[in-house]
Amino acid sequence: MITRRLQPTLEHLLDNYPAVALLGPRQAGKTTLAQDIAAQRPAIYLDLESTADQAKLQHAELYLADHQDKLVILDEVQRAPGLFQNLRGLIDQGRRQGLRTGRFLLLGSASIELLQQSSETLAGRISYLELTPFDALELAVEQTETLWLRGGFPDSILARNDAISLKWRQDFIRTYLERDIPQLGPRIPAETLRRFWSMLAHNQGELLNAAKLAAALGVDGKTIARYLDLLVDLLLVRRLKPWHSNSGKRLVKSPKTYVRDSGIAHALLGIGDKEALLGHPVCGKSWEGFVIENCLSVAPQHTEASFYRSSAGAECDLLLTFPDQTTWAIEIKRSLSPSLQKGFYFAQEDIQPAQSFLVYPGTETYSIAEGVKAIGLIAMLSLIAGKS
Repeated sequence: MITRRLQPTLEHLLDNYPAVALLGPRQAGKTTLAQDIAAQRPAIYLDLESTADQAKLQHAELYLADHQDKLVILDEVQRAPGLFQNLRGLIDQGRRQGLRTGRFLLLGSASIELLQQSSETLAGRISYLELTPFDALELAVEQTETLWLRGGFPDSILARNDAISLKWRQDFIRTYLERDIPQLGPRIPAETLRRFWSMLAHNQGELLNAAKLAAALGVDGKTIARYLDLLVDLLLVRRLKPWHSNSGKRLVKSPKTYVRDSGIAHALLGIGDKEALLGHPVCGKSWEGFVIENCLSVAPQHTEASFYRSSAGAECDLLLTFPDQTTWAIEIKRSLSPSLQKGFYFAQEDIQPAQSFLVYPGTETYSIAEGVKAIGLIAMLSLIAGKS
């Protein structure tokens, strides 16, 4: 069993809030983590995809009131949006009886419905936490390259070999397209959405060109925006926004897009092993997306992420603005002898970051230029996690 780095944070929130929503894509390990929490305190677990558990909640307020002395874990809670009104009443009633914390743990696949319902009815009563698939700090150092190839979903990274891992990811993609997304309501043909998702993988780390994607799929720009919003809301795709400042510089305004899990991106591209990955044109951008996702998975809550690009050629892959308002500039290279381009130095002058780094696949940390350190991924993640 691999201990999730997020577990102490989740336990702390449960000790301080009546309800906590743990959001993340399917199969990221939410249920396993919740059951680990349940083993340490009185709790009951209800899976809202189970017919039997759905039946228990036909009279939800009565049933849940009988278990007010326990932590109630509701899995796939977005399938029962009507529950949120009941939860608000139970939380307020419990507060009057001195039951102020640790009442409900809501697990959801980050659907739009879950976010809207909870924000409307549980404001001031709920805290949100995102569980990503495994990151590099949760695994052994020697597993980092395998993590990049297979991605962080537990069943993929822990598979016996690359072929089994690839098959699991292909099945995961098919299940999402044919079963999970239709259950959320959108009427989108599975094959169309697969093509769109695959196009995003081919364009990993590139500026979003909605017109180009729309022409390739034979749809309009609004439809592309709807498809992208859906995959972003399901935590399957990241839309990295451009940095904005009042400097008067002409800055790029389009976001970059990344398929968040590198293993899913590789499965969409038919990449099954490391040799195929290293020889594929997407290799560099795949590594870039992998580093960005790992950096954001360990960053403190409320850290702002962006990239920088100006019409004058200034460019930086990742800017992290921490809650204390300090900004770190991070350039990413898939090379054991990395070098910086002029664009990064221009970006440094424009942004004036507190610290600057170049992340590369090696392990040594050294100064590569004045004010810039070359650093391995694990060391970089440890520094970012230390900002918490």
